[in-house]
Amino acid sequence: MQTFVIIGAGECGVRAALALRETSFAGRIRLFGEERHAPYERPPLSKTFPPEHKPITPPETFSDAGIELMLGARAVAFDPTEKLVRFDDANVVRYDRLLLAIGARARTPPGFESALTLRTLDDASRIANAIVPGARLGIVGGGVLGMELAATARGLGAEVTVYEAGAVLMGRAVPEPIAALLEARHIEAGVKIVKNADVTGASVQEIRTGDGAVQTFDMVVCAIGAVPITDLAEAAGLDVGNGIVVDAHFRTSVRNVFAAGDCCVFPWRGAMVRLESWRAAQNQGTQAARAMLGDLRPYDSVPWFWSDQYELGLQVAGLCRTNLPYTRRPTGASGVLLFQYDEHGALISVSGVGEGNSVARDVKLGERLIEHDIRIDPAQLADPAISLKSFLRR
Repeated sequence: MQTFVIIGAGECGVRAALALRETSFAGRIRLFGEERHAPYERPPLSKTFPPEHKPITPPETFSDAGIELMLGARAVAFDPTEKLVRFDDANVVRYDRLLLAIGARARTPPGFESALTLRTLDDASRIANAIVPGARLGIVGGGVLGMELAATARGLGAEVTVYEAGAVLMGRAVPEPIAALLEARHIEAGVKIVKNADVTGASVQEIRTGDGAVQTFDMVVCAIGAVPITDLAEAAGLDVGNGIVVDAHFRTSVRNVFAAGDCCVFPWRGAMVRLESWRAAQNQGTQAARAMLGDLRPYDSVPWFWSDQYELGLQVAGLCRTNLPYTRRPTGASGVLLFQYDEHGALISVSGVGEGNSVARDVKLGERLIEHDIRIDPAQLADPAISLKSFLRR
């Protein structure tokens, strides 16, 4: 009987384990998670306080599917020649095929190590305990995570200051016009935003800037991005770049070893891409499971993520490029919908923000246009009298 081992019991690893059973794999599936909590959803951690343990799937699902779930198990090394994984408790596990779904860790450069970060349920619980009316919260990093945390904390009455190194909030993921709209909403809510901030270090209660000033808070959270966890892969001799390098089937450079989710960098439409999103983790877990069973269809899912900040819902499909212009499509008083083309006239992203889920349908239609590489005259795309769905029928 074959044994498939999955290291990482987050969204990607759990989805891969379930997909193996759904595709009738009858062998042994062993799923190892480093945390002691049963596998849980991570998106709510920055959006809802107090945090709750929201299971990815009911706990009995694993036993019912014959999946061996081991929690509190930290892999320290694996040997691709002997096909062995070693854990910190001296346990050694054999595999026939191995999937690395080990995710990413918070980025904490030198001088920031003692600041709090938000990646796990325990992190969220610690932060939530300090978020009370009047508490002073400093956030280093005005990306999506930092701004979600700012909105959540402000809603609970905390005084929030966000320090962003760039000139635009969420600049790596969100078009500037949408970032400006969300920034205005944060300012309206009372969040203090410091852009082009030269932050040189941070601790649990202090933020230091390049001019020598030290700002004191009740709590400081560092939200300046994440780095893929590649230690195991590097030590085992796998190719590593901005993540564990895989092909379009999530195969690494070593036979019988696969990687998927936040930890990997993969080819997508001519570029090597690393994604950190809930849907990508799910889709890649499913695709990696199929590849482990020999189904080598290439991965071509369109990237997509969402964010909730106050009453506003943000959705982005595709990959935004800050050096290219946008085509704006009217959506009503409260929403903004932007489409972006590359230099060859291909639609590469659609971004929307509005109250609740008001832009969800349009972003979904835009995602399908990207998926099918449908070429549209920007003037027609900007015309609200022309249904987006009509473009799909061409």
